Amino acid sequence: MAEAFEYAVRKDVRNNPIVREVDAERQAEMWKTAALWTLLLVAVMFWTWQHFEIVRHGYRLEEVQRERTVEEDAGRHLRLDIETLRAPARIEALARKQRLVTPTREDAVVIERVMAAEPPAQSVVARR
Repeated sequence: MAEAFEYAVRKDVRNNPIVREVDAERQAEMWKTAALWTLLLVAVMFWTWQHFEIVRHGYRLEEVQRERTVEEDAGRHLRLDIETLRAPARIEALARKQRLVTPTREDAVVIERVMAAEPPAQSVVARR
């Protein structure tokens, strides 16, 4: 019976929380890994940003080239209109339609160009 009594004795077991020591080497490795992943993430984000900026600028360049083509066409049409409006045959046809006549020699007034006089041979210069 002495043996049975031995099993009946309750042992006092303390369930204190287990406190682990901080493994400095493992923690340093974890920080290095985190820094490496952060650097990699930043590099990928930078590359992605550059890629999308290039694509966006490509679309903008196409749009500007399209606008330039439209404006060049409009400029060509305007120059053609100007040349058409300046055509002597058109001006003469409009004048005849409004019953305008070509001036005769008597109607024309010739204005003579006045030539500037030459300065005197010796100029007087005031001295202080």
